[in-house]
Amino acid sequence: MNPNAVKNLQHYLRQSEDWDETSAALVFSEHNRLYLTGFPATDGAMLVTGEEAALFMDFRYAEAARRVVTVCPVVDFTVIDDAVISWLQERGIQKLHTETDSLTLDEFAHYNQIMHRIGGEAVPDKLLDDCLRECRIIKSEEEIASMEKAQRITEEAFDYACTLIRPGMTERELAIDIEFFMRRRGAEKVSFDLIVVSGANGSLCHGVPSDKPIEAGDFVTMDTGCVVDGYMSDMTRTVAVGHVSEEQRRVYETVLAAQKAAIAAVKDGVACSLVDKAARDIIEKDYPGTFGHSTGHGVGVQIHEYPRFSKTDGTIARAGMVITVEPGIYLAGKYGVRIEDMVLVTKDGCRDLTRSPKELMIL
Repeated sequence: MNPNAVKNLQHYLRQSEDWDETSAALVFSEHNRLYLTGFPATDGAMLVTGEEAALFMDFRYAEAARRVVTVCPVVDFTVIDDAVISWLQERGIQKLHTETDSLTLDEFAHYNQIMHRIGGEAVPDKLLDDCLRECRIIKSEEEIASMEKAQRITEEAFDYACTLIRPGMTERELAIDIEFFMRRRGAEKVSFDLIVVSGANGSLCHGVPSDKPIEAGDFVTMDTGCVVDGYMSDMTRTVAVGHVSEEQRRVYETVLAAQKAAIAAVKDGVACSLVDKAARDIIEKDYPGTFGHSTGHGVGVQIHEYPRFSKTDGTIARAGMVITVEPGIYLAGKYGVRIEDMVLVTKDGCRDLTRSPKELMIL
């Protein structure tokens, strides 16, 4: 986790014109609570003022949270409304700023009713979402270390998968073996439902592993990742089985050239859209219309975070961002190729957090 996460959030909140000593922020979403405290829980809430914070957990989580959370007190409750009201009243809070990206209308209405009971109000606050996003976009040394641990496990799983791939094995069998391997190596879970597709299924960039047998001459694309300390890894490799055609080789080399060009373009101060352009220009030259997704996305406690290497994202890359670089070519009904690394933006360029080889492998 980022040990300064709560302090950073408080700093941003105090800059708001709508923030004063009677204000508090409600952090309700699971991923933002994990980011701020380092503790994963599917339920609960966090309250943050300019000077204080508290994590509210029920009986299921309270003891475990106290063993982990060091940045703020853990308040256990039987009825969360009573615990929250008591905490807010003790501090004279009249305005409760809530996330807008994560709260449902019913959840917001519930907390607004809580505030009405003490003569205050809840306010949907896009600034709170922006503050949390700004905090999360730059990774601390601790966060990067956790992501690198997850990435090492992912790379070991790729090496293991390459020893298994053979004609007759199904996509589903390979995906299961990769996931079990990562969990045995210490992963808390996978970062997402693993993508393992082969042959004609490879043109489905987010295809679901099926009972299709892998065949000689297939490309096999494996988009995998796992979670360590709440932080995710993300890597894609495409390998060939037995042999490749000249067209397959050209497609693969085009994607590899696009990925290398994009990585070379990454550095502090460069617009994210220009990194996307570096990859897209190479692919569009010979394979127009075959690369329909963005070149990359931020990674952290969620698999898709800000910013994105996309045509429309003008965000300026800054040192400390961790973003994927993953161009691809997808030929409908034939096959697909995607190559993905995670890179850490640095002052001078970037550091590739991914070590697995990416030259064409024929197994």
